[in-house]
Amino acid sequence: QVQLVESGGGLVQTGDSLRISCTASGLAFSTSLMGWFRQTPGKEREFVGYIVWNGLMTEYADSVKGRFTLSRDNAKNTVYLQMNNLKPEDTAVYYCAASAEIAGSRVSVYNYWGQGTQVTVSP
Repeated sequence: QVQLVESGGGLVQTGDSLRISCTASGLAFSTSLMGWFRQTPGKEREFVGYIVWNGLMTEYADSVKGRFTLSRDNAKNTVYLQMNNLKPEDTAVYYCAASAEIAGSRVSVYNYWGQGTQVTVSP
């Protein structure tokens, strides 16, 4: 079965950097669109960014543009989210997701989801 496993979350301070990863199994990772979303209690899941199958195109939410960077290693079935200059408002559970679509920022585009990793940014 398809599994997406996020790792690398934790507690950091404002201005710090953190890289979280998502390793996939059970799907055609090298042809999959990979997205990252985040969610805080009581709020809807929010788009963070996506990277297309070959890594040549990325898209980011305005709130993270210029601070977050997506990359992928298809040989390792892994996608990375590098987060720089973190802010307290970045605190959330971060989820990776996979889709057979070419691109998309809506939750409904994605068929498979990981269990999430907590990122907490202290003031």
